This record gives sequence, C-alpha cells and structure tokens, in this order.
Amino acid sequence: MSSGHLFGTDGVRGIPGQGALTPESVRGLAYHAAKVLLERQGVKINGRAPLVAVGRDTRGSGPALLRSMISGFSAAGVRVLDLGVIPTPAVSYLAPRLGCFAGAVISASHNPAEYNGIKFFDAAGFKMAPALELEVERRMARPAPPAISRPPFAAADRGAIYLDFLKSAFPATLDLSGTRLVVDCANGAAAAFAPKLLAGLGAEVFAIGVKPNGRNINAGCGATATEAMIREVKRRRAHAGLALDGDADRALICDERGRLLDGDALIAAAAARMLRRGARKGGQVAVTVMSNYGLLAYLRGLGVDAVTTPVGDRYVTEAIEKEGLSLGGENSGHVVFRDFAPTGDGMLTGLQTFAAWRESGKPMSALGRLYRATPQVLRALRVKGKPPLDRLSRTAAAIASASKSLAGRGRVFVRYSGTEPVLRVLVEGPGAAENRTIADAIAKIYLTETGAGEEKHG
Repeated sequence: MSSGHLFGTDGVRGIPGQGALTPESVRGLAYHAAKVLLERQGVKINGRAPLVAVGRDTRGSGPALLRSMISGFSAAGVRVLDLGVIPTPAVSYLAPRLGCFAGAVISASHNPAEYNGIKFFDAAGFKMAPALELEVERRMARPAPPAISRPPFAAADRGAIYLDFLKSAFPATLDLSGTRLVVDCANGAAAAFAPKLLAGLGAEVFAIGVKPNGRNINAGCGATATEAMIREVKRRRAHAGLALDGDADRALICDERGRLLDGDALIAAAAARMLRRGARKGGQVAVTVMSNYGLLAYLRGLGVDAVTTPVGDRYVTEAIEKEGLSLGGENSGHVVFRDFAPTGDGMLTGLQTFAAWRESGKPMSALGRLYRATPQVLRALRVKGKPPLDRLSRTAAAIASASKSLAGRGRVFVRYSGTEPVLRVLVEGPGAAENRTIADAIAKIYLTETGAGEEKHG
C-alpha cells in the first residue's frame, strides 16, 4: 500500500479487508512500525527478540487482524506479548512496565463494529509521534519481507496489574461503599474490568453493555449512546452512572437525576479538585477548540489558563508534555490525568470524578453545576468523501456568514472527523434556537453542494 493519509488523528481506521486493513497492509504496517520504533529508540536485536505488547477490543475482526500483525512483527524480528481483550489505556500502562519496546492496540475505539483500527505506543506508553507515523507511511510503499510467524506469548493475566494501578489512583482515605453506580461498558474492552474495579472499591454495581458478541460494540450503548446508562440510573435509582467507549479511553458520567456530565464538566471538576489539593501544575489546563465557552470562563475564574489545542487527544497530550501540565482533555470524554498516566483512560477518569464527588459530600449533580454551559448544537453528517471545505464555495460562504453573525457572541466550528467519515458542524451561541437554525443551514448547504452525505444519528 502506498503512503499518504494512512494515519488519522488516532491511528489507522477503516473497514477490515479493505484499504489500510487488508491482511497485506496490516502486515506491512506492523513490520514498518516496529522497524521505525526500534530504530528511533536505538534497540538492536542481539539474540533475544524485543517484545511488543498487543491488545484488542471485542470486535469480531480483531483476531484476524492480530494474526496479520503477528506476521509483520515476526518479519521485523520481534515477538508479540498478547494481552488479549483489554482497554487501550491498559496497553499504554503495561507496555513500559513489561519491558516492551512498543505497544499496539487493535481497536476502532468509539466507531461502530464494522470498523477496526490500529494504534501504536512507544516504550514510554505515549502514542506514536506524528513524525514517526509519517515515516511509517513513507515506508509502506515497500513490502515487508517474508517470515515465519512466531507464536505470541500469552499474557491474559496482566490485566490484574492494570486493575491494581487503577485502584491505587483512588484516594486511600476514600471508598465507594454505600454508593449505587451504573457502569456501561459499551460491550467493549472494559466489560471484564470496570464492574470488578468499582465493586472492589465498595460500590453496588449495575453493569450494562457487558455482553460482547463481536458485533455489538458501541451499538446503542457506551459513551457514544448515553441514553442506555441514563435509563438504567433512573431505573436503579443510582447515585451516578459511568459510560465508557469501546476501548475505554474515554468516559462520560451522569448524575443521580440522569443529567449528563460531558468531558468539559469532568475537566471542571478535576481542575477544581486539583486546585484545592495544591496538585495543579503550571496554572494551566489543556483543552481543545471544541470545549465550551462556559468551561473557559469557569477556569479563568479559578485563575487557571486554558491552553487550546486542535481536536484530538494526541494534541492535548502534546500540550500537557510541552507545558508540564497535570490535566487536559476533550469534551468527548478523553481526559488525561498526567500525574497518573500519559494517555486518556476512561476508568481512571471515572475514578477521579468519583473521588471529587465523594470528597464534596454533595450529590453528583453538584459537580454538573460548577459552570453554566453556553448553548451548543452539534450536527454530524455521514459523508462519502472529505473534499477540503475551503474548496466548497457555498459551504465556505455559509460558514463565514454564520461566523460573522455570531461575532462577539459565539462561534461556528466545522471540521471532518479524523477517525470516521463524518463532518461535524458545531455552533455555539447564547440562543439554542438560533444555533440550531445556523447548524441546519450549514449542513443543508454542504449536503446540497457535495451531493454525498446524510445526517448521522446517534
């Protein structure tokens, strides 16, 4: 497969058997990624083969992609430490602690079951740097050499190490006894982990989305479909709910009334808690351009500056590392607690939010009222291609006109998703009805001008 636009904002995504996810392409991807990471880290193969930790989510296509990856890694002279079905952040955490030169995850995160993907981590547990991804893309024009696949080392029990880490991140002076919590695992990688974690801290747990069958990951459940969690919280009269996505690197929470706390609300709660505890570094928090104006105003009121990044948790992570911060995240629920981990972790996010809640002595709903959110409308359009917006004259004009009409009162932000064939139209302003009108108008003009899309629901 030739290079160019192989990696998106979070690894490689696509339909298994097509494009970048054919057996040959996946084999080449594993081979070249291993070679690039070995070279960058100065690892030489002298006798014992270096190890790469590999995990996956519950998609039915995962085992076949794993076989292709093992073939590519074998051609590069490395051995696979198979972690089995396990959350993405667990691979980030475990790879450096198990002496691996890299980690890899087979997952399409929050995308539907028909998708899958691959993302790589370096020896320190960070996602592969963009410059290295470009080098892998450049080398993909060359086929991987033939090699006999070396069977992986099984390491299914390593999940216990990860759970111990998560428990240690919860304050030793607190527990969750006396709480009734709903957890929605999206029929994904956290199904065998999150209920056990919360119950181990003393909560009475009502788990949903814990029956993966290879085809139902993220289907009407999890962080991308929080209605299921909200219904269960109300039905069980629970104190709170936690919804994870398919690979458990993002989380959303709802309060005892079923009202959602998105990633912005979780960041607000975490920033206030860290300020109280004197643990905030640099007086700054990393957020993305999608974060709500209300959050930014709240942070300013705390004396905390917002470092704004493009959309994508990798950009948040880059800002955190560059500025030496403790906290950053996205309103989608990717939150990075850098004092504990280098990447976003949904279960860790849940625990840190529950700690703030328990310390407050108030209902979870109090955390959702820390700031007044500016009304937002988000439209997601399913698209067949991604023509540059500045080359769509009518769409560009509509965006410019809408931005001018909201100048000083709000904003318009239109972008393609980096992980799925979707155009997102975000309109933020003081009037919800006006926001909807503007968003609908932009969406209609885009669909008419391109003739290749439909509104995505759910």
